[in-house]
Amino acid sequence: MKIVPTRLAVSLFAAFIALPAVAQTVATVNGTAIPQARAELLIAEQKAQGAPDSDQLRAAVKDRLIGLEVVAQEARKKGLEKSAATQTKLDLARQSVLATTYIQDYMKSHPVSDADVKAEYEKIKSQLGDKEYKARHVLVEKEEDAKAIIAKLDKGEKFDELAKQSKDPGSKDKGGDLGWANPAGFVKPFAEALTKLEKGKYTTTPVKTDFGYHVIKLEDSRALKAPAFDEVKGQLKQRLEQQSVERHVAELRTKATVK
Repeated sequence: MKIVPTRLAVSLFAAFIALPAVAQTVATVNGTAIPQARAELLIAEQKAQGAPDSDQLRAAVKDRLIGLEVVAQEARKKGLEKSAATQTKLDLARQSVLATTYIQDYMKSHPVSDADVKAEYEKIKSQLGDKEYKARHVLVEKEEDAKAIIAKLDKGEKFDELAKQSKDPGSKDKGGDLGWANPAGFVKPFAEALTKLEKGKYTTTPVKTDFGYHVIKLEDSRALKAPAFDEVKGQLKQRLEQQSVERHVAELRTKATVK
């Protein structure tokens, strides 16, 4: 069985020589005991990724730890642990493990409730509204260029041909096609202009945003059906947990003395 490499496994590889010995061991390599605690850490992480706790998993973890110990012993024989670069890596590994442990402890003591997740779901639903739109646009740098495009459209020229001069690399080669999207995904001036258009119509005046000047055409619109709460609950909870951690870390940074 192949063990999936993880950040924890890498950190263990870098830092395990500094861990204290314990009574229970998973194996002994050239007289050096490998603590059982290391195996339990790797097993726990594999289980968190969906692997079942089995004799096969434990054997694979044991084999990996023995391999790490054998290589590390050779590194010590060559004096590699004494180099400045290696010491720096070990320091970073210890710091990373400590920081990760702190974050895990913070999340445990500041859990995101189901009510928080539900409130976030309702908030996003209200922001999205009940429609989505299929639009095209041409983005140019100057207002007069946008006006010239509108004049050509008025004369019957094709929107997809005019879109070839667009500054938007993601849509210019597709006739300006932006696909189906919710207005909340666009900057406010663009969204406001788009939602006022009738199907098949284009903006008769340039729409200015921070990106430049747009000429927008509404291809079609349809009712937007939001995914069920249970379908996105896990993602929303993870998002709220990440935001909580980011706010906490930002708060810690403001309190820190940094020169």
